[in-house]
Amino acid sequence: MALRGWTWDAALGPAGLGDRPLLEAVRAAIPDGAVQAAIEATGTRERRRRLLPTSLVVTLVVAMGLWAAESVRHALAVVVDGWREGPAAAAAGWQVPTSAAIGRARHRAGARLLRVLFHAVAGPLATAETRGAFLAGPRLMAVDGTTLEVADTPGNAHAFGYPGTGRSTGRGAFPQLRLVALIETGTHALCDVVLRPCRGGEGPAALRLLRSVGPGMLLLWDRNFHSYRLVQATLARGAHCLGRAKTGLIVAPTELLGDGSFRAQLYPDAKARRRAVGGGTVRVIEYALDTAAGPGAERYRLVASLLDARAFPAAALAATYHERWEVETALDEVKVHQWAHPKPLRSRHPREVVQEVYGLLLAHLAIRTVMHQAALRQGVDPDRLSFTGALRVLRRAIPRAQRTWPEAFPLFRPTS
Repeated sequence: MALRGWTWDAALGPAGLGDRPLLEAVRAAIPDGAVQAAIEATGTRERRRRLLPTSLVVTLVVAMGLWAAESVRHALAVVVDGWREGPAAAAAGWQVPTSAAIGRARHRAGARLLRVLFHAVAGPLATAETRGAFLAGPRLMAVDGTTLEVADTPGNAHAFGYPGTGRSTGRGAFPQLRLVALIETGTHALCDVVLRPCRGGEGPAALRLLRSVGPGMLLLWDRNFHSYRLVQATLARGAHCLGRAKTGLIVAPTELLGDGSFRAQLYPDAKARRRAVGGGTVRVIEYALDTAAGPGAERYRLVASLLDARAFPAAALAATYHERWEVETALDEVKVHQWAHPKPLRSRHPREVVQEVYGLLLAHLAIRTVMHQAALRQGVDPDRLSFTGALRVLRRAIPRAQRTWPEAFPLFRPTS
């Protein structure tokens, strides 16, 4: 059933965008200028004529994130499919390189190139017209983490490690890489990420992600991330926070507010709390979620830096916190719909693993940019659009773009 005021057309794409606006949105997400700048910044430009120039390798790695269930050679063939039908390809005698040649080209490009490119283009997408992206002013952001299984090779095992199984000597079947991300909840755009071995903690990674947090943002997090240090570091960046704390956190009310919340002092440790030194004022909201079956048993305790109960009532903050669950959907988009989990990532060497992950993230950014443009066009919340539908439409549009106007999309054609 179609949503009111919004359509999905298998030929025209989300909200009837059509191929040209759709691919222009992709180009806006990953501009060719940003690709060239990243190549220059990392010194990875090819020194002689190659079948796989560096710019095409970048395109290939992003395409691997769109066709993650296919072979790398298949992803390359799809990307250049339309271009190969033109006279330029025939004159050049260009053929899809072998898998070994593709592997050497990816090794030459390395992982730093894709990392630099991602950090150059990633960031919040929402505008003032984007529905569901703000709470009475602050932009809603969230931090969350996941793990990705990688190919079981000695190099990957050494670099990323195996997860435990809860038994004294047990370990998982595949090495895992941990990914912790800063996500804009309204658009599901991954604005920053930290990659580390699977045994690395998520808390320190969240502190590193604060480099991309600033004034005008409200950062959400789950109880596994909560810490005094994270609260203070977020405030130091000029942002606000709204995080769930574990029920064992001791906070004594200093002022009861009319909406049922209370103000309290948050201390770095038990010693500081006993001496009442080094604390910071926060607002605490406690509640349970009732269902049709009866009152909820699980208690939620939120710690917020938004102290004004009139501007930000407790009920509104409680509802906003549950927006954080949407970021788990965003990571699911990468992990399940793009990558086709539980199949491990295909790269067999750590550097190519990191490169492949950034390709997945850049592809996700392209898809989410397309969806955001479609949502703005029709005046709907981006959450109402289908991620898998956008992925399918983009897969169809890229080869078609080569046949129609390749000069407009240098990212999707090999350089001669």
